[in-house]
Amino acid sequence: MNMPNITIDDETLREWRHDFHRHPETAFEEHRTSRRIAEILREAGLDIVTGLGGGTGIVASLDGRLGEGPSIGLRADIDALDVPEATGLAYASQTPGKMHACGHDGHTTMLLGAACQLARAPEFAGRVHFIFQPAEESEGGGRVMVEEGLFERFPMDAVYGVHNWPGLPVGEAAVHDTAVMAAFDVFTLTLKGDGCHAAMPHLGSDVILAASQLVTQLQGLISRETPAHKTAVLSVTQIHAGDAFNVIPDTLELRGTLRCFDEPLREHLAERFQQAVDSMAQFHDMQASLDYQPRYPATFNTPQHAQRCAEVLEGMPQIQHVHRDLPPSMASEDFAFMLRERPGAYIWLGNGEDSAALHNPHYDFNDALSPIGVAYWTRLVRTLLAQHSDTP
Repeated sequence: MNMPNITIDDETLREWRHDFHRHPETAFEEHRTSRRIAEILREAGLDIVTGLGGGTGIVASLDGRLGEGPSIGLRADIDALDVPEATGLAYASQTPGKMHACGHDGHTTMLLGAACQLARAPEFAGRVHFIFQPAEESEGGGRVMVEEGLFERFPMDAVYGVHNWPGLPVGEAAVHDTAVMAAFDVFTLTLKGDGCHAAMPHLGSDVILAASQLVTQLQGLISRETPAHKTAVLSVTQIHAGDAFNVIPDTLELRGTLRCFDEPLREHLAERFQQAVDSMAQFHDMQASLDYQPRYPATFNTPQHAQRCAEVLEGMPQIQHVHRDLPPSMASEDFAFMLRERPGAYIWLGNGEDSAALHNPHYDFNDALSPIGVAYWTRLVRTLLAQHSDTP
């Protein structure tokens, strides 16, 4: 490893983050972002491998100077969203229709800062892999990296992730012992009936009536087939049909998502969904085609590793409070694919009580969080990979 030639301070972190924010890139298209990450890592003297995760992923590896020890992975997502920015910031997105509305510009900045700091003073035993993952937003870049052989090529005993959390004050954190984020499925239902004049519905088969009844019936899967002590959400988010006020259309498309934590329940609800569609189609004498796609599994921490993260956070002067009892989120996260293969933990760091929600066009990552994230990553590595540590 070359001697690092980079200094990390709040202004450097801010400059990096604002640069990423100005140039958002969505799933598997993060080419400029990836090049900039690689430039910084090389300047810091780190060994890097590029072209991962479909082409834009990067892994940088660093050995500690205290000798042999476990290997761990630290992961940041690097992609943006197809959301038009409405912040009016001086460093707002320069790409129409795209913005960093989930804070991945900040996640990238925090991990870069930690990598540079640790490269300057690798006071730990073992190896750290810094994972810069593309395509977290709905495209499963984490799954792609795992399927490409991430953990075979870069052996890791444990893996860790961070997400900023709007509504939680800066200086506070949340650590869950087990469930953190829900599983994520999507569905597209296409109905084909017989169109007819709106004044003579008896001459056709009404796809709008059928879909309306199905939407209500599907909520019964949640209220009557989901045990009260478990959690699931089914939301129909799109219905497209027709283009005239006096014609009952012959085709309808319905889309939505299902979220839950329990895998057997997830499978049961998917099966019952198909049965509800089949019975509806038969009753209304029409054709129905359901494309049901499981996307992300639920994100589960390993309790032992979550506890170590909490201890690290509680020992940081920048952290005033660590929440251990916040409910998990029904949103989803493809870091779940990594945690399914290796033990580890995924924590939340407060982005501020006044922060706009994630995926909101007015959202912005809080620059005050960047040095806190760098400090967390750095302290986590030096704690977990201290000499004689037995819990990586």
